[in-house]
Amino acid sequence: MKVLVRGAGVAGLTLAHELATRGADVTVVEKREEIACNASWRAGGMLAPWCERESAEEAVLTLGRGAADWWDAALPGHVSRSGTLVLAPARDAAELDRFGRRTSGFRQPDADEIAELEPALAGRFGRGLFFGEEAHLDPRKVLLALRDKLIVFGARLEFSSGSVSAIADVEVDCTGIADSRPELRGVRGEMLMLRTSEISLARPVRLLHPRIPVYVVPRAENLFMVGATMVECDAEGPITARSTMELLGAAYTLHPAFGEAELVETGVGVRPTFADNLPRVERDGRNFRINGLYRHGFLLAPAMARQAADIILGNPAAKELTLEAHC
Repeated sequence: MKVLVRGAGVAGLTLAHELATRGADVTVVEKREEIACNASWRAGGMLAPWCERESAEEAVLTLGRGAADWWDAALPGHVSRSGTLVLAPARDAAELDRFGRRTSGFRQPDADEIAELEPALAGRFGRGLFFGEEAHLDPRKVLLALRDKLIVFGARLEFSSGSVSAIADVEVDCTGIADSRPELRGVRGEMLMLRTSEISLARPVRLLHPRIPVYVVPRAENLFMVGATMVECDAEGPITARSTMELLGAAYTLHPAFGEAELVETGVGVRPTFADNLPRVERDGRNFRINGLYRHGFLLAPAMARQAADIILGNPAAKELTLEAHC
């Protein structure tokens, strides 16, 4: 079967991988010039279904629970299964309690265990929440690795292109916010990349705050991705001064060493979202759509890719799986 996938973000590439590994003839078409131009490139890469349950529906936990295994199988060595540490300044201790009431799958480390988990944070926080089953990855590395693996599998990737000459049996729209249907809205996320050798972290750390909870995700070469702002708009302009100051202030609260870090990158990504903040696989004849991944792209894309591939390739249980995404 020949399948045309439109969009080379995380949704498009995971679907292309799922189809190619099952024997489909896949072509991926991307209007942008390269993968580095899309919102997936600026994602945090946290595979944290239990943490996300704090503000998301149960379906996010159900669909996202297997994400780390999928990524590990697809790209061995790219997933770090070191958990997620959730902290709050003493003045915001109520936020930590609230987060715990809305989630599960954690234990509550005291100051000594926090110091064991993250020596750089020793003495800075008296208690926290540790979600030991969670994982994270570097979105930029895995997007490039998926691209390269698809090429090895014989898939075709065409950038700066809106169409292809080949005739496909099935077309799948994974273009995210470029899909201009009125039921989709854009949710803007803003991020910073900091570099410092004065601190090291083994895992993502979420710092709670009543208004601006943020996450700090370690990357290679002394880099840290700081993000979390969610603005209800689809503007792709530069990061705002206010968001920059809030993110920098939160990083400094986590550890003062971030105050002397190099600010090496800022970025904005607009995530496609339906009213219920849940993703969908939709079908119209031989045309399909995967959309609405919201801020859960790397967490939910594997489940949506499996579901869409099941439908496209004729798995008899595919209809039931699709309905699961709407629960």
